[in-house]
Amino acid sequence: MERLSEITFRLPASPESSAFLDELRGLLAEVTYAESGAGDRLTLTPPLPAGARPVTTFELADVPAPEIAFDTGRSIAVWSEGTDRPAPLIDLAELARRLRGHVQRVDHTGVNLPARVTSPEQWGELVTAIAATATMYRYPTGEPWPFVLPSSADELRDGIHDFVVGREPRFELVHDEWLTRTQWQFALWTDLTRAELESMFPEPEGITFPGLDEIFRVVEIRHPWPGLGIRFDLCYRSEDSPNDWETGGWLITEGGRISGQAR
Repeated sequence: MERLSEITFRLPASPESSAFLDELRGLLAEVTYAESGAGDRLTLTPPLPAGARPVTTFELADVPAPEIAFDTGRSIAVWSEGTDRPAPLIDLAELARRLRGHVQRVDHTGVNLPARVTSPEQWGELVTAIAATATMYRYPTGEPWPFVLPSSADELRDGIHDFVVGREPRFELVHDEWLTRTQWQFALWTDLTRAELESMFPEPEGITFPGLDEIFRVVEIRHPWPGLGIRFDLCYRSEDSPNDWETGGWLITEGGRISGQAR
């Protein structure tokens, strides 16, 4: 059975990309499973279970624009028809400066695909293809937000039945009817309260999404690549940890696994 082992966020090889990667390393400096490898590469390896895949990596590559590559042979490029949204107010260096010492874990990475360019048929084919190589679960409330959860080789075959903290970072796909461009998203667990994050990132630097405002604060950042949105979802300190979101229990038991067809 083909297995998705690595998801790579590729950036065009340039001084600007190298600086961005350095700033990302600084932001994730307290994350124990974030490791800098040879050259311009950052790897996030799931702590649990042993041998869990996929790992998530960031690297500089010979590409004309940012892309997400799956080691099973697929990639997701950037698409944009422009945007009338206000330009982000802060860059990654400033985000990292304010959050220094407060980022503990990476809940998930992901990509939001504009529905206006990704047809329902294309979306369904993409989800099915990834689900054929990974443990992918539906979002329980019905939105098109499936998640890949890192898993062992046995779990890839049999499904996940062990609910543990450490099965991260996950990877989220979103079919987004509101966006006019591709957006990368990175959800980080912090040790800060909602009030502290609201004070650190007041509007319009930080916002919340209706229905998710009790969970995280959203900060979109400036960066060198036209046509791509990059946002960070800063999760508030959890008072009931571990909960069934952190362990994956909610996605697994309430959402259910998505079956994939072999290609």
